[in-house]
Amino acid sequence: MSVGNYLAFDLGASSGRAMLGTISEGKLKLTEIHRFENRMVEIDNHHYWNIFSIFDELKTGLKKCIRDFGVQPDSIAVDTWGVDFAFVDKDGMIASLPFAYRDRRTDNAMEDFYKIIPREELYLMTGIQLMQFNSLFQLFVNHNSGSSQYQVGKDLLFMPDALSYLFCGVKKNEFSIASTSQLLKPGTLKYEERLFTAMGVDSSIMQEIVLPGTLLGMIKPEVQKETGSREIPVIAVASHDTASAIVSVPASGKNWAYISSGTWSLMGIESDKPLISKEILDLNFTNEGGAEGTTRFLKNIMGMWLLQECRRIWSHEVNYSWSEMVDLSLLTQPFKCLIDPDDSTFLNPADMPAAITQYCLKTGQTPPANHGEIIRCIFESLAMKYRLTLDSIRSVISWPIEKIHIIGGGANNELLCQYSANAIGLPVIAGPTEATAIGNILIQAKTMKAVVSLEEIRRMVEESFETKTFEPQEPAIWKTQLGRFSEIIKLGAKK
Repeated sequence: MSVGNYLAFDLGASSGRAMLGTISEGKLKLTEIHRFENRMVEIDNHHYWNIFSIFDELKTGLKKCIRDFGVQPDSIAVDTWGVDFAFVDKDGMIASLPFAYRDRRTDNAMEDFYKIIPREELYLMTGIQLMQFNSLFQLFVNHNSGSSQYQVGKDLLFMPDALSYLFCGVKKNEFSIASTSQLLKPGTLKYEERLFTAMGVDSSIMQEIVLPGTLLGMIKPEVQKETGSREIPVIAVASHDTASAIVSVPASGKNWAYISSGTWSLMGIESDKPLISKEILDLNFTNEGGAEGTTRFLKNIMGMWLLQECRRIWSHEVNYSWSEMVDLSLLTQPFKCLIDPDDSTFLNPADMPAAITQYCLKTGQTPPANHGEIIRCIFESLAMKYRLTLDSIRSVISWPIEKIHIIGGGANNELLCQYSANAIGLPVIAGPTEATAIGNILIQAKTMKAVVSLEEIRRMVEESFETKTFEPQEPAIWKTQLGRFSEIIKLGAKK
């Protein structure tokens, strides 16, 4: 007998989908209900998210679930990428299209903010990786520029909170998504008031912070009428997509690290508490909220965004499938050139292949001569970056890391998984690929009393989904190239 049906709206920076999770006899089955493209829109040289179009797609997903699949879900929940937010005006309306984190208005925000609160003090105060698009810096720029949406905004809601609000009319800030903002005291449900005072921003724009697994409210009558749904609970899960993904890592104990691989690669460990020090500041790791009071100690690495943007540029002449790009890369010379995926050059260039060529020239390398060489460069460089990141993690913890779990869409890329095992020198366990949707669904199930703990969730994931293990190969070659990669990164940072 089926225990429950839960509908997850899982939104990434390039696509979104509605995924139905059905729990029966201790196992979870997934059904994709609806998938759609999600892209930034550019208006007058600024980048935004079309939140109204996104909400329409989510309602379409709910409608299809009921109409086409005959399932009235027991609950729904939304997860998205981090840091971005919307404002709600005094009339309860979304004030404007939310800015996208890749918008260039924050290019100088960090340096300007450090004049108010120095870099080291800011990190020790928040424990969050210093990146120009963090919500703190976005809000700082909105205030200083007097942007219209900030002027009329009464309440700030992070993206999943805003979409949940459109469904049920309840305004809350969920802990895991709020923790990405750099506006919280680390490991707590409290905002850091000193930051708001420093910016001159009234902290009353923020909402009560709730933990993953909080029932927010019921779907509004007008949404019920439009979608054909009954009065369905709307749940705040671990609403940051990475937080939901980590929920579904099929692991036990603590001797493991994860890579949540998609547009970004989020690499880290699950910790009982935030890890914050001057040494960790230099390594630029972040401490974000997870399920059941855990901390996600991790680093953001520019992931498949590099390849996605190359594919977009190339689509004007050829529309590669992902498998075709892997095949092209295998026809090329290994380690011809390497890049630092996190160089600011790659944040949002107009032409990613040109940016990769520019970086190679800047670091004294022969640039890639064709598409295959660019693709191989990206794969090998990401694998190398994972190894350096793991070395940094090892330097600040007292327990060993014995294996790496790669979850998310990148787990489908067997070549990148193998390269990662080669570079890291540890077994890589790939899967599940739908990690974020799974985590979203199972936190819903926990809220609705269908499962009781994070441990039970992870056992269910292990029993419900296949994984594949990649053992390290060619250790001597990869060790030699790792030294070269480290030198290239140093050279790139100096230029």
